[in-house]
Amino acid sequence: MEYQNPSPQDIKRLAANIILNQETTPSGTATISIANDDTIKQEAVKRRPPQYSGTIIIRLSNEIKPAAKKCKTLRDVAKDQNLRALEKVLDEYDLSTSPVIKSMGREKVLGMEQLATKSHFPPMHSLTSYWRIDAREKPDQIHEILKRLNSLYEIEKASLEFSASDPLVNAGDDPYNATQDYLDAAPEGIDARWAWTQANGEGAGIGFVDLEQGWFPGHEDLASKAPTLVYGDNRDGVGTYKGNHGTAVLGEVSADDNTLGVVGISPSLASVRMTSHYDAGTNTTGHVADAILAVLPSMNPGDLLLLEIQRNYLPTEVEDSDFDAIRLATALGMIVIEAAGNGNNNLDTYTDTFGDQILNRASPDFRDSGAIMIGACESALPHDRAWFSNYGTRMDCFAWGEDVTSCGYGDLDAGTGDNSTYTDTFGGTSSASPIVSGAAIILQGMYEANTGTRLSPMQMRVILSDPATGTPQGGGVAGNIGVMPDLRSIVTTTLQIVPDIYLRDNLGDTGAVPTAGGISTSPDIITRPTAVADPQVSFGQGSGTENSTTLGYEVEAGQDNFIYVRMKNRGGADANNVTATVYWSEVSTLVTPDMWNLVGTTPSLNVPQGDTLVVADPITWSSAEIPATGHYCFVGILNHPGDPAPSLPPATDWNGFKDFIRNQNNVTWRNFNVVDLDPTVGTLALPFQIAGAPDRARIFGLNIMQQLPKSARVWLEVPLMMGRPFLNTHNMEHKIDRKKGTLRILIPNTPNLSISRLKLAKSGRIKAKLIIENAKKHIQPGNRIAINQVHEEQEVGRVTWQFHSRKKQRCET
Repeated sequence: MEYQNPSPQDIKRLAANIILNQETTPSGTATISIANDDTIKQEAVKRRPPQYSGTIIIRLSNEIKPAAKKCKTLRDVAKDQNLRALEKVLDEYDLSTSPVIKSMGREKVLGMEQLATKSHFPPMHSLTSYWRIDAREKPDQIHEILKRLNSLYEIEKASLEFSASDPLVNAGDDPYNATQDYLDAAPEGIDARWAWTQANGEGAGIGFVDLEQGWFPGHEDLASKAPTLVYGDNRDGVGTYKGNHGTAVLGEVSADDNTLGVVGISPSLASVRMTSHYDAGTNTTGHVADAILAVLPSMNPGDLLLLEIQRNYLPTEVEDSDFDAIRLATALGMIVIEAAGNGNNNLDTYTDTFGDQILNRASPDFRDSGAIMIGACESALPHDRAWFSNYGTRMDCFAWGEDVTSCGYGDLDAGTGDNSTYTDTFGGTSSASPIVSGAAIILQGMYEANTGTRLSPMQMRVILSDPATGTPQGGGVAGNIGVMPDLRSIVTTTLQIVPDIYLRDNLGDTGAVPTAGGISTSPDIITRPTAVADPQVSFGQGSGTENSTTLGYEVEAGQDNFIYVRMKNRGGADANNVTATVYWSEVSTLVTPDMWNLVGTTPSLNVPQGDTLVVADPITWSSAEIPATGHYCFVGILNHPGDPAPSLPPATDWNGFKDFIRNQNNVTWRNFNVVDLDPTVGTLALPFQIAGAPDRARIFGLNIMQQLPKSARVWLEVPLMMGRPFLNTHNMEHKIDRKKGTLRILIPNTPNLSISRLKLAKSGRIKAKLIIENAKKHIQPGNRIAINQVHEEQEVGRVTWQFHSRKKQRCET
């Protein structure tokens, strides 16, 4: 490009291109000073083209069976499962392939994923479905290959792999500890120096894993930790930096408290291990998912995994396989800290290859890996966002992104060899993420020492990112990067009042996550046509009704009704100002948020620690808002500042909904209907609906569970058009009413009847009934019948009817 009488904008564009190595300085051009001009650096970042590795990552469709053990390549899978179109593409371009996960066998991966299905973060895709296609020698054909692959039905998604790099910008009696100002009290730093003065304040007992690609494990200030490489190759890092990057990261987190160099934030942690995304055999750096899975078997829930990696200057979870591996790690209880990357990107506006805003918490496309996302700030107060740091609603915390003193690089005069080098210029989200990691390790160690258990990934993220206990970023540079944790504030407030409030999903529920047993039989939402004088006396601890599921009446139309919510606190401290919000829905085997209607929120109340049952004052459901007399499903959600109500999943987020119902102990359903046996009524009809998922058509199963006398005859009435799966599954007596368009099927008198492969349309609503013949003769008080709905072997909804004597029911208090 020619520059004649360049304007200031021309000079900045030229300087940006020089930074990007796209131009050299033209002869005759005056020297341009760019080292400290943030606007020029930002121009360079803005003009930087996407960086790809030359590899294509594919995810096989769910319809494709997991690869057999004999299948070592994608071509083997194609041959084994007769995927001729895929085989043709691989042969035509002579492509070499390998599974994304090579660090462990398929069965072990599937086993880990099965363990994670009932966690806060159940797997969205199996990591066994990901394959790597090396197209580095076909740069001119790579987009053509990508297009061909995405056209195949057996491939759910094929995308170019972003290049991977380290998120680096600049490269007591411990000599350099005095310059570790990020250890100082807030707002300067995280106040680690204060934490060290407290019992168990140095991270004792907690394991730490660093994922990147270059360390000096024999460094003099890491000697007592004996850092061990678990997976991958210890590459010499970025450019000419050799093993300095990883050494600087380990120094921040774990450097020994000795007479050398620096002191790590959590110097007494239990172990330091390394896992590398670099593979020397193929000279590739994209093996993040494999590096994560390789280390999981050696980690304990509550240990910390730090991801010092960025993809095309974005968080590594933008790569689908990395996301699924991170989600699996958090599902298994690991605290994952993830560098946000140094691209000066608004993550809210980032879109993936499908055009989805996967990093925008306000978008229905948002997907949550469970990781704690870290941005970078300037070292000087008021800690403005560092110009290079990514930002957005996905960000949780920030820390220093410049002027960080640690091990490595040799900027400070400490010795001659690699193992005695130190720096005071480490930076980027690379330096910020270890600071938050050290804080998390200290908190985990203190919490375990005091309670005998560990904080979960969700709890840790809430605590670290809480604005009430964190240092806010400065306002000089736009873009949210969260808060910087303040250890003293967290320890003296949050850690000493960590409530864990919960609603029981069933009588056996102890608040443990994930819940076991039925999910729609909560005894803790109670409806009454008249208010009781003292809810605590009637329904609370010591009332004699603590474990009753039959306290609720039918809702009476034409008058106000009263809804009581009772709750417990299994945590280590009292929970003040707890509220419960209740929604109603029609009785349905599946009650998704698009069916919910707000009833109201209770007055706030205090729930003391000790796991005792406390009852809130009632929500009045006014007569004008009640649609009709009858049974309803109720959904209750608790909220407290220290144990916040989970965000409602978007209407189309099916995986988010499944996580919501199983893995949140402050959410419950009552789809439990108490039916009065009226001696004047013969045939008893129990209407309900069978609902489809809100995002798309899906295959479900139904189970009908009976605790009825053998003499009872129960019919299931469904629309004629959907009766085939029932008749195909079991050869049952049935009646067809073509005029009404209904099918009645006589349910065999067995404890459990399963109907599989019932395809329900998107947001489908199938009106159904259970019809009990001559109920007054054959049904006794205490009898019960229930129907649950299952998706991929996981219960997602249930309706229960329990029969009581009208006289007995009306006499209960």
